[in-house]
Amino acid sequence: MANLNFWLVQFWAGRLNSGMRGPYLPCPNTLTCRGAILTCAISALLVSSYCGASQVLQLGSQRELFVDHYLIESMVGLELRLHEPRREGVALKFDRPWEGGFSCYTTVIKDGPTYRMYYRGMPDARPDDSPLAVVCYAESPDGIAWTKPSLGLFTVRGTRDNNVIFTNAPFSHNFSPLLDSRPGVPKAERYKALAGDSKRGLHAFKSADGIHWSRLHAEPVFTNGIFDSQNVAFWSGAEQQYLCYFRSWKKIGKENFRWISRTSSKDFVHWTEPMEMDYGDTPPEHLYTNGTHPYYRAPQVYIALAKRFFPAKAAFSPERSRALVSHAGYRVASSDSVFFTTRGGNRYDRPFMEAFIRPGPSASDWVARDNTPALGVVPANDRDMFIYRVSHYAQPTCHMARYVLRTDGFASVHAPFRGGELVTKPFTFSGGQLGLNFQTSAAGGLRVEIQDEAGKPLPGFALADCPEAIGDEIERVVAWSGGTDVAALAGKTVRLRFVLRDADLYSLRFF
Repeated sequence: MANLNFWLVQFWAGRLNSGMRGPYLPCPNTLTCRGAILTCAISALLVSSYCGASQVLQLGSQRELFVDHYLIESMVGLELRLHEPRREGVALKFDRPWEGGFSCYTTVIKDGPTYRMYYRGMPDARPDDSPLAVVCYAESPDGIAWTKPSLGLFTVRGTRDNNVIFTNAPFSHNFSPLLDSRPGVPKAERYKALAGDSKRGLHAFKSADGIHWSRLHAEPVFTNGIFDSQNVAFWSGAEQQYLCYFRSWKKIGKENFRWISRTSSKDFVHWTEPMEMDYGDTPPEHLYTNGTHPYYRAPQVYIALAKRFFPAKAAFSPERSRALVSHAGYRVASSDSVFFTTRGGNRYDRPFMEAFIRPGPSASDWVARDNTPALGVVPANDRDMFIYRVSHYAQPTCHMARYVLRTDGFASVHAPFRGGELVTKPFTFSGGQLGLNFQTSAAGGLRVEIQDEAGKPLPGFALADCPEAIGDEIERVVAWSGGTDVAALAGKTVRLRFVLRDADLYSLRFF
């Protein structure tokens, strides 16, 4: 690492002295560019210091996203950039008598061709153990047009003509289902769920079809937590165990913060002692929900779409808030949605403190406890993903909004017009080709060099051997002068060097 830092300083200092701004063109403004280059060199040192000593990563053929510094050893002239999803409008209105303005804690699951949506229906603000809270169900063939099937399972408000699948308070307050991906899971337990509160603990439920539910275990399976929001669980193929991320509290100074803790289990019944999550060197914030789950295209990366909560920060005067929300307890506070990740253990990576999704353009988007992201990012098509979020909470117009984001597009390595470079940590891979998810302008471009562990270009795979790639593709196969085949390097320790200009690099995969 020390040698790499020395090389970086020497390389960019040389460019500074020669008035060059990077690997592309002479700098039109030498003084300005020298300052930028010096900043880049310092930034590179900070990034490589943060990453620590290099270890050889085992990528295999798994996809890697640029949402953290896991794969990055150094960057010069580049930055990790967070991308905001595009709001597409109302996905589902909470317009049934048993739903209403306090419907929340939504989960979206894509099961084969069917999109399934689960959410709490609650027409008025009530305690967590209120019998008014019910679990509702909707489904869709495309994630866009949703229907609420008449299931006839329970009598609610005098009718069985409803979409309610669960009514057992207090578990219907924060019922959080999952599609169990563990190999060999019994068909009767294909779906599982956790629900509960601090008095009764978390209880486990099972279902064969995601609609008809029963208890998995007679007693609470986990009791060491607060549990007063959406407590999420999943099977981790990377860790070969079930994980649950749940609400806890942490006292920092004089303030108690809504926090996230984690527990694990081999059988969904017996859970370990909780671990409090660490967010690194970031300021403490109230995280009302966490939304942690494996990303479907890179399940070794657990993405978290969390609601960030400011309990005493209101957007409007009391008079204006009163006109929006009839319930006095929901007039003071605000929230937005944030994005972070973890790869296991008790550490979240938070390179972005900015909002992932801002509240929205209308006054109704700025009330207390609004903007709760649904658990579950799901594929829309090859190029796009769907994200859902509660809007207009505590109001008659409460609904789920749908958002669209580029596939793998939570964040990217972003290059400005002047360009920059990235060098990865050393790694091994399996497969015969390298695919990239990237986007450039017509003026921009991207080239890739494969190096040995020491940083020396490999014959036939140097930067000069790689024609510049331009375009906007989810998986472009990289070509060098000898073709696209990299199978001879599989299993060997290598690095990648990327040179980018006016471009975004989202992910890579050997296959």
